[in-house]
Amino acid sequence: MKKIQRGTLIFGIGIIVVFVAIQLLVQFKILNSFWFTIIRLGAVMAIVSLGLNLIYGFNGQFSLGQWAFYAIGAYASADATYRWTQLHSALGILVLLFAVVLSGLGILLIGRWISRIRGMDALSQFALYLIAIALLTWMALLVAKTLDAPVTALLNAIPPNISLQIVFFLSIILAGLIAAEVSFLFGLPVLTLGSDYFGIATLGLTIIVKVLLDNSDTMLGFPEMKGARGMIGIPKITTWFWVFSFLVLAIVITRNLLLSSYGRAIISVREDEVAAKAMGIDIAFYKNLTFVIGSFFAGAAGALYAHINGFLHPNTFNFIKSFDPLIIVVFGGLGSVTGTVAASFAWALVLEGFLRLWLPQGFETWRFVVYPLLLLIMMLLKPNGLLGSYEIAYLRDHIPSLRKKDKAQIQPPSTYPTAATDAQEVKS
Repeated sequence: MKKIQRGTLIFGIGIIVVFVAIQLLVQFKILNSFWFTIIRLGAVMAIVSLGLNLIYGFNGQFSLGQWAFYAIGAYASADATYRWTQLHSALGILVLLFAVVLSGLGILLIGRWISRIRGMDALSQFALYLIAIALLTWMALLVAKTLDAPVTALLNAIPPNISLQIVFFLSIILAGLIAAEVSFLFGLPVLTLGSDYFGIATLGLTIIVKVLLDNSDTMLGFPEMKGARGMIGIPKITTWFWVFSFLVLAIVITRNLLLSSYGRAIISVREDEVAAKAMGIDIAFYKNLTFVIGSFFAGAAGALYAHINGFLHPNTFNFIKSFDPLIIVVFGGLGSVTGTVAASFAWALVLEGFLRLWLPQGFETWRFVVYPLLLLIMMLLKPNGLLGSYEIAYLRDHIPSLRKKDKAQIQPPSTYPTAATDAQEVKS
């Protein structure tokens, strides 16, 4: 029988203690609804930021598109649960399911076919994938409409609370997968760009998604989303159990990925692309893999967020807000899983909690001035981030931190002539 490591045991006990403690505080109404919402928002932001930390902190790809996939996941999941609770139809979840499955199969089959063709450029691959996925999505819609009635009847045969939780769970997973598939398509041509240009391209994606959401009721054909007016009627079913479970799952997936051979290759791309390529590592594959996994986290987090307040508005997903996870990752420490989670909760508690309550009435918006000032002071005093390269025992001594220059390379060896030795030689 394999012995459980001490760090793993402490981590397991810790998550149980945290979960039970928060649940009891809510159960006995010691923690009011305001602070309970803040804690759930912190957990959601931690999932989003962990995805960005994979992309930027561990793979070295500067991205501002995490918020776009967050929005995609939020609206996709909200539409599925809205149709179930308000329209009493399983069509939303069926369309998501078949679109994700058929598109995924299409991506795998086309990828195998393309691998046999040498010299096909990224834009041609992108066009081929896009046409195939558009046709497969149309087929998914037809299949979903055919199965809508029997699946709805089957779910109605189950107690309402259980059927709602089933639809909600499936919507979270499928929202993450659809965000991952969109990121795969987007990453094909864009990941060939340099890091700074890649960041600008992902920022452009965030703006595009925001504009599409503003016109979702007319341009996209989803009247229930109500476009720029905002989507209402979303069930508030994101409990502490759901958000905490997915946060723990994100941490475990991140940790196990980074400890695997895939994780070592991902980190090697961050350290030196030329050296990694010389060692036979497929740079494009690992960049796309990291981008897809990070986007999956964002999509799942968006689904959880959509069911906290029961309301979605496109302004929540504008490009200014896309800097929030980036600030959290840098604030917590690039390449630090522990720092990212801690900074996410600090972001929620300070910006949406303490500053909102402590500032005088009528000056609540000044928290957007105080918060950047706190970040500026933090960066001046501790540029490596809140926790730097620190990791809890469950992660420590496994995940490589950002490469630092060796002091021996900075300071000249004693055998080299210096200004002091030159002056002594002149005197002699």
